[in-house]
Amino acid sequence: MSSEPNIPQGSARRGAAASGLDQAVLGHVLGYQLARASIHTRAAFQKAIGEPLRLRPVEFTILQLLRHNRRATQKQLARALAITAPGMTVLLDRLESRGLIRRERNEHDKRSVFVRLDEPGEELAEASLRASRDMETEVLHGLSAGERLMLFELLDRVARGGR
Repeated sequence: MSSEPNIPQGSARRGAAASGLDQAVLGHVLGYQLARASIHTRAAFQKAIGEPLRLRPVEFTILQLLRHNRRATQKQLARALAITAPGMTVLLDRLESRGLIRRERNEHDKRSVFVRLDEPGEELAEASLRASRDMETEVLHGLSAGERLMLFELLDRVARGGR
């Protein structure tokens, strides 16, 4: 009797047809399934947002966070994205050089720096969000609305450590 979870093997069989390898042994491995899904979603992102709008996924995320958090600090962004302070500085430098954001010292706490979208950043954030919605509709076309909701809820739980 196998101790492996009962996972449908349809996706592993489709992978076997494409690669010539039997991948069923990995059908229950979370990292493998996430990596496979990531290949497809990253390619779709690159086609819909990366190339036409010249945005990397992390830059897209920063723009969206700034669009919905008007008083975000550089430190808050770094924590939210699990990026080191120097790494966040490099990312923000890149966005600032494109005229998308600006950094402003917090007048009440000189150690703190607010990051704000400039008008071109607002426009790019809106355009990239529209493109993202269209891309996700295409990527998830085989799922029902309920399945999409369940997918997002389950991924959120995994990201929060099962809480």
